[in-house]
Amino acid sequence: MSQNEVTEALPVLDSGGKPQNPGWARGPVFSYDPALLWVPRRRISESDRYILHSPTHMVVLEVRDDGWLGLIGVSVVSLRDKNRSTHVKKSIFPLGSFGMPAASGSGSVRQKRKDASLDFIAMDGGVKIIKTEMLNFGRGRSLRGQVVLSEPEGGAQSLACNQMWRGDKSAFRYSRYSPWYFVEGVIQIGSHEIFFTRGNGWGIFEWHRGARPGKDIRVWAAACGLSGGRLLGFCTGYSFADPSFGTENAFFVDGKLHKLDKVTFHIPPADWLAPWRFTSNDNSLEMTFHPHQERSERNRIFFQNFARRQVFGYFSGKVVLEDGQEIRFVNLTGFAERSKTRF
Repeated sequence: MSQNEVTEALPVLDSGGKPQNPGWARGPVFSYDPALLWVPRRRISESDRYILHSPTHMVVLEVRDDGWLGLIGVSVVSLRDKNRSTHVKKSIFPLGSFGMPAASGSGSVRQKRKDASLDFIAMDGGVKIIKTEMLNFGRGRSLRGQVVLSEPEGGAQSLACNQMWRGDKSAFRYSRYSPWYFVEGVIQIGSHEIFFTRGNGWGIFEWHRGARPGKDIRVWAAACGLSGGRLLGFCTGYSFADPSFGTENAFFVDGKLHKLDKVTFHIPPADWLAPWRFTSNDNSLEMTFHPHQERSERNRIFFQNFARRQVFGYFSGKVVLEDGQEIRFVNLTGFAERSKTRF
């Protein structure tokens, strides 16, 4: 595994705003100062996304500022039948006006529209609070709710990645992935309530800051939950970014990170709802994904185009940890996606 593990605080950008210090870490040790960037503001991408699930539903909440186009969105996916609803509020030319914090562990994201609001609030001790209200969620229903996300006892590690592009010296993506949150609270859609309770409510946090290349294709998958009495989670993915110094792949056991090298998605080309396979180049991970349903979205303005296709379901397989221990897991709830960006 020829990857660069960063164990001390390092800046993502040099004094001239150029990306530096590629690698990965077991926590958000990198520092990011967007004021140093010299690329056009339309190229800067900032996003916070939370993927929550209970035994009955998965809820995806996202705030994204992609320069020319921004959005706040909530998707609710039933895990018992093939029902799903999505409500997205778009903003033209946000260009940094969303005020996304430069650090993943502090600061809050607060977005309000005429009939929608979405708040991601960072508290002491790693606690996150999510509040949302969508007055027109479709079918004459409103959505509102509040949930609290907390870390496993004793704290937890996150995968932080700082990646660059070989063909574009100004492009980079600084990311944090935390697939291990306990979730408690309730989200109400019309007269129906989705309950998240400790031990039956789980959350994944995905955070990105960076400067986009001209085009990119990225696949990503994540899941978390209890299996065999242990809290398990993972994140896997790759794109056109250079993975030489650190991949976006890790498995988590009770909040502890076990780094993976390269993971390949074997996606059935004819039917995305057929089983997928995931394998690693060092044979440390083998798993099968059984999708339940899928959704697609496309956002476009002028020459900027973002398309994403997602599938939701359950992961089963085995992983060999850094200490050689083998763990088998069954039916971890999660999702996989492929996104394309061009501008």
